[in-house]
Amino acid sequence: MSAPPAVTFGEAVRFWWKLGFISFGGPAGQIAVMHRELVERKRWISERRFLHALNYCMVLPGPEAQQLATYIGWLLHGTRGGIAAGALFVLPSLFILVALSWIYVCYGNVPAVAAVLYGVKPAVVAIVLAAAWRIGSRALRHPFLWAVAAAAFIALFAFALPFPVVILSAALIGLVGGRIAPQVFEMPQHAKGTGAGGAIIDDTTPTPAHARVSRARLAAVVATFVALWAAALGILALIFGWRSDATQMGWFFTQAALITFGGAYAVLPFVIETAVDGYGWLTAPQMIDGLALGETTPGPLIMIVAFVGFVGGWTRPVLDSAFASGVFCATVATFFTFLPSFLFILAGGPLVESTRDDVKLVAPLTAITAAVVGVIANLVVFFAWHVFWPHATAASPLGGGFDFASAVLAIACAGLLVSKRLDVIPVIAASGAVGLGLWAAGLQPAL
Repeated sequence: MSAPPAVTFGEAVRFWWKLGFISFGGPAGQIAVMHRELVERKRWISERRFLHALNYCMVLPGPEAQQLATYIGWLLHGTRGGIAAGALFVLPSLFILVALSWIYVCYGNVPAVAAVLYGVKPAVVAIVLAAAWRIGSRALRHPFLWAVAAAAFIALFAFALPFPVVILSAALIGLVGGRIAPQVFEMPQHAKGTGAGGAIIDDTTPTPAHARVSRARLAAVVATFVALWAAALGILALIFGWRSDATQMGWFFTQAALITFGGAYAVLPFVIETAVDGYGWLTAPQMIDGLALGETTPGPLIMIVAFVGFVGGWTRPVLDSAFASGVFCATVATFFTFLPSFLFILAGGPLVESTRDDVKLVAPLTAITAAVVGVIANLVVFFAWHVFWPHATAASPLGGGFDFASAVLAIACAGLLVSKRLDVIPVIAASGAVGLGLWAAGLQPAL
């Protein structure tokens, strides 16, 4: 089958914009949509080249689906193609999440809305539990990997070790263990799909000029991104001061972007530890609500950082208007979270293209993924504690009474997600409706 005609930049931009609005379902769903559209229907890229790009993006910190879109856009149309694909993958969810965040801060305390949020919180517990189950069933293929996951959970739950320490320790374990017992860390190969054949970027298509390795280009890309990051952070510090919330958001979300191995669920403990307990930009219950909003919007789940920024900017304004401050801080959080992803693709892409058949870093990635299961399990415990014991405090961890209704609702939602494999959005909607029904019937506990 002959390849389709070369895709124009304008046609690609229209597709990436559309993808930003339909990319529901988390990274797995988003990658599946891109595979169906780009490999099977449009035939812009072959199966093998698609999977090679995906393998690289899975090694990187950050949202792999957004990075995969950036990579394919870069392959097709160079730097401008990568920037357009990555940015348009994120912008629709930023607009939607800012709107939902504004509704939340303005009307979240209205009784009916609070009742819906009461029902949604147990669903969030179930969603995170289902994520741990899903990742664990795929990643923990050896008893040693189970031990890595358990160690990560204990390190966070019992010893409160910093999240970056846990992830870096897992990477070191994988690096050493991969040399001693490589069979423990072997990752299953992606299933080989048939593809449609005759793609624009096919298996035998020569590497385009912009994707060839060049030390001068690599140095220029890295220097440009470092200068852009430093200039943006410097402007914030100059206008608002280094200790201002806006500047600290830029600094913090840069750190978060560099350690988001394993997806958004894995980095949430770090965000909670710093944004909730450290800076006080929002509360733990608000974080749970924000996760629910993030699950119902298109785009990568790490976009929850926009919710954190908006709520932080709204409650502690850095501008004259609370709304303007919220939008500004949401934009700051998003910019600094996603900027490294563009650097990883535009700088690392040529190196990856030059080693298309050389799979590296498998063992560290496998160990990190195993640790992520323990990290997410700790997140389940944290969310469950705040939802099932809503009035508990650090001094009285199980005080204030146990909320049986929330526990039952969480179990039901987990069953629907794990056993029935329902999508997240219907489960959240049904759970919110139950909360509203309990309130209307006068059966909802005091919030």
